[in-house]
Amino acid sequence: MGTKGRELVGEHADKIIELLNKALCDEWLAYYQYWIGSKVVKGPMKDAVIAELIQHANDELRHADMLVTRILELGGTPVLSPKQWFELTNCGYDAPVDPFVKIVLEQNIKGEQCAIDTYSEILKITKDIDPITYNIALQILTDEVEHEEDLQSFLEDLENLKFLK
Repeated sequence: MGTKGRELVGEHADKIIELLNKALCDEWLAYYQYWIGSKVVKGPMKDAVIAELIQHANDELRHADMLVTRILELGGTPVLSPKQWFELTNCGYDAPVDPFVKIVLEQNIKGEQCAIDTYSEILKITKDIDPITYNIALQILTDEVEHEEDLQSFLEDLENLKFLK
Protein backbone atom coordinates (compact mmCIF):
# COMPACT_ATOMS: atom_id res chain seq x y z
CA MET A 1 0.00 0.00 0.00
CA GLY A 2 1.29 3.41 -0.91
CA THR A 3 0.89 5.97 1.82
CA LYS A 4 0.43 8.91 -0.56
CA GLY A 5 -1.87 6.85 -2.78
CA ARG A 6 -4.19 6.08 0.12
CA GLU A 7 -3.87 9.64 1.38
CA LEU A 8 -5.19 10.81 -1.99
CA VAL A 9 -8.60 9.25 -1.27
CA GLY A 10 -8.44 9.81 2.49
CA GLU A 11 -11.54 8.92 4.44
CA HIS A 12 -13.18 7.44 1.33
CA ALA A 13 -10.71 4.56 0.96
CA ASP A 14 -12.75 1.96 2.86
CA LYS A 15 -15.95 2.75 0.93
CA ILE A 16 -14.08 2.59 -2.39
CA ILE A 17 -12.52 -0.74 -1.40
CA GLU A 18 -15.98 -2.06 -0.56
CA LEU A 19 -17.34 -0.96 -3.96
CA LEU A 20 -14.36 -2.47 -5.76
CA ASN A 21 -14.72 -5.77 -3.92
CA LYS A 22 -18.38 -6.00 -4.91
CA ALA A 23 -17.40 -5.27 -8.52
CA LEU A 24 -14.64 -7.88 -8.22
CA CYS A 25 -17.26 -10.48 -7.27
CA ASP A 26 -19.28 -9.46 -10.33
CA GLU A 27 -16.25 -9.85 -12.57
CA TRP A 28 -15.45 -13.35 -11.30
CA LEU A 29 -19.04 -14.47 -11.75
CA ALA A 30 -19.18 -12.84 -15.20
CA TYR A 31 -15.94 -14.56 -16.16
CA TYR A 32 -17.35 -17.94 -15.22
CA GLN A 33 -20.73 -17.23 -16.82
CA TYR A 34 -19.02 -16.38 -20.12
CA TRP A 35 -16.52 -19.22 -19.90
CA ILE A 36 -19.04 -21.96 -19.06
CA GLY A 37 -21.49 -20.51 -21.57
CA SER A 38 -18.84 -20.87 -24.28
CA LYS A 39 -18.55 -24.56 -23.41
CA VAL A 40 -22.25 -25.47 -23.41
CA VAL A 41 -23.92 -23.07 -25.89
CA LYS A 42 -25.92 -24.68 -28.70
CA GLY A 43 -27.78 -23.44 -31.72
CA PRO A 44 -27.33 -21.27 -34.80
CA MET A 45 -24.18 -19.15 -35.07
CA LYS A 46 -22.71 -21.21 -32.22
CA ASP A 47 -19.09 -20.96 -33.35
CA ALA A 48 -19.14 -17.16 -33.67
CA VAL A 49 -20.90 -16.83 -30.31
CA ILE A 50 -18.37 -19.16 -28.65
CA ALA A 51 -15.51 -16.97 -29.89
CA GLU A 52 -17.25 -13.85 -28.56
CA LEU A 53 -18.00 -15.43 -25.18
CA ILE A 54 -14.37 -16.50 -24.77
CA GLN A 55 -13.16 -12.99 -25.63
CA HIS A 56 -15.57 -11.49 -23.10
CA ALA A 57 -14.49 -14.02 -20.45
CA ASN A 58 -10.89 -12.94 -20.95
CA ASP A 59 -11.91 -9.28 -20.62
CA GLU A 60 -13.74 -10.00 -17.35
CA LEU A 61 -10.65 -11.75 -15.99
CA ARG A 62 -8.56 -8.70 -16.94
CA HIS A 63 -11.09 -6.48 -15.17
CA ALA A 64 -10.80 -8.61 -12.03
CA ASP A 65 -7.03 -8.18 -12.15
CA MET A 66 -7.37 -4.39 -12.46
CA LEU A 67 -9.73 -4.28 -9.48
CA VAL A 68 -7.52 -6.44 -7.27
CA THR A 69 -4.52 -4.27 -8.06
CA ARG A 70 -6.45 -1.14 -7.07
CA ILE A 71 -7.85 -2.72 -3.90
CA LEU A 72 -4.31 -3.60 -2.84
CA GLU A 73 -3.04 -0.11 -3.71
CA LEU A 74 -5.67 1.31 -1.38
CA GLY A 75 -4.51 -1.00 1.42
CA GLY A 76 -7.51 -3.29 1.19
CA THR A 77 -7.88 -7.04 0.92
CA PRO A 78 -9.60 -8.44 -2.14
CA VAL A 79 -12.39 -10.98 -1.63
CA LEU A 80 -10.55 -14.19 -0.84
CA SER A 81 -13.31 -16.78 -0.94
CA PRO A 82 -15.51 -17.69 -3.92
CA LYS A 83 -18.38 -18.23 -1.45
CA GLN A 84 -18.36 -14.47 -0.89
CA TRP A 85 -18.90 -13.79 -4.59
CA PHE A 86 -22.57 -14.68 -4.24
CA GLU A 87 -22.97 -12.70 -1.02
CA LEU A 88 -21.40 -9.49 -2.35
CA THR A 89 -22.33 -9.48 -6.03
CA ASN A 90 -24.25 -6.60 -7.55
CA CYS A 91 -25.24 -8.52 -10.66
CA GLY A 92 -25.62 -12.14 -9.64
CA TYR A 93 -25.06 -15.15 -11.85
CA ASP A 94 -27.29 -16.78 -14.45
CA ALA A 95 -26.32 -20.41 -15.00
CA PRO A 96 -26.78 -21.44 -18.63
CA VAL A 97 -29.21 -24.22 -17.69
CA ASP A 98 -30.83 -23.72 -21.10
CA PRO A 99 -27.80 -23.59 -23.42
CA PHE A 100 -29.71 -22.33 -26.46
CA VAL A 101 -27.73 -19.47 -27.95
CA LYS A 102 -30.56 -16.92 -27.66
CA ILE A 103 -30.98 -17.61 -23.93
CA VAL A 104 -27.23 -17.48 -23.26
CA LEU A 105 -26.96 -14.16 -25.12
CA GLU A 106 -29.91 -12.69 -23.20
CA GLN A 107 -28.43 -13.77 -19.86
CA ASN A 108 -25.11 -12.15 -20.68
CA ILE A 109 -26.75 -8.96 -21.96
CA LYS A 110 -28.55 -8.70 -18.61
CA GLY A 111 -25.20 -9.11 -16.83
CA GLU A 112 -23.56 -6.43 -18.97
CA GLN A 113 -26.40 -4.01 -18.32
CA CYS A 114 -25.96 -4.51 -14.59
CA ALA A 115 -22.18 -4.02 -14.95
CA ILE A 116 -22.81 -0.77 -16.83
CA ASP A 117 -24.98 0.44 -13.93
CA THR A 118 -22.36 -0.68 -11.37
CA TYR A 119 -19.44 1.09 -13.03
CA SER A 120 -21.54 4.18 -13.74
CA GLU A 121 -22.20 4.37 -10.00
CA ILE A 122 -18.49 3.89 -9.18
CA LEU A 123 -17.70 6.72 -11.60
CA LYS A 124 -20.15 9.05 -9.84
CA ILE A 125 -18.75 8.22 -6.41
CA THR A 126 -15.06 8.49 -7.34
CA LYS A 127 -15.26 11.42 -9.79
CA ASP A 128 -13.96 14.09 -7.43
CA ILE A 129 -12.20 11.96 -4.80
CA ASP A 130 -10.20 9.21 -6.53
CA PRO A 131 -9.00 9.85 -10.08
CA ILE A 132 -7.17 6.51 -10.30
CA THR A 133 -10.21 4.39 -9.43
CA TYR A 134 -12.28 6.68 -11.66
CA ASN A 135 -10.02 5.93 -14.64
CA ILE A 136 -10.07 2.19 -13.95
CA ALA A 137 -13.88 2.22 -13.72
CA LEU A 138 -14.05 4.23 -16.95
CA GLN A 139 -11.85 1.70 -18.77
CA ILE A 140 -13.96 -1.19 -17.54
CA LEU A 141 -17.23 0.64 -18.31
CA THR A 142 -16.03 1.20 -21.86
CA ASP A 143 -15.50 -2.56 -22.25
CA GLU A 144 -18.87 -3.40 -20.70
CA VAL A 145 -20.71 -1.05 -23.06
CA GLU A 146 -18.90 -2.66 -25.99
CA HIS A 147 -19.79 -6.14 -24.68
CA GLU A 148 -23.47 -5.25 -24.46
CA GLU A 149 -23.40 -3.93 -28.02
CA ASP A 150 -21.57 -7.04 -29.30
CA LEU A 151 -24.06 -9.39 -27.66
CA GLN A 152 -27.08 -7.41 -28.83
CA SER A 153 -25.71 -7.52 -32.39
CA PHE A 154 -25.49 -11.31 -32.19
CA LEU A 155 -29.05 -11.44 -30.88
CA GLU A 156 -30.24 -9.23 -33.76
CA ASP A 157 -28.41 -11.44 -36.27
CA LEU A 158 -30.03 -14.50 -34.72
CA GLU A 159 -33.46 -12.89 -34.95
CA ASN A 160 -32.84 -12.03 -38.62
CA LEU A 161 -32.06 -15.66 -39.46
CA LYS A 162 -35.79 -16.47 -39.28
CA PHE A 163 -36.45 -14.01 -42.09
CA LEU A 164 -34.10 -15.86 -44.46
CA LYS A 165 -36.52 -18.75 -44.91
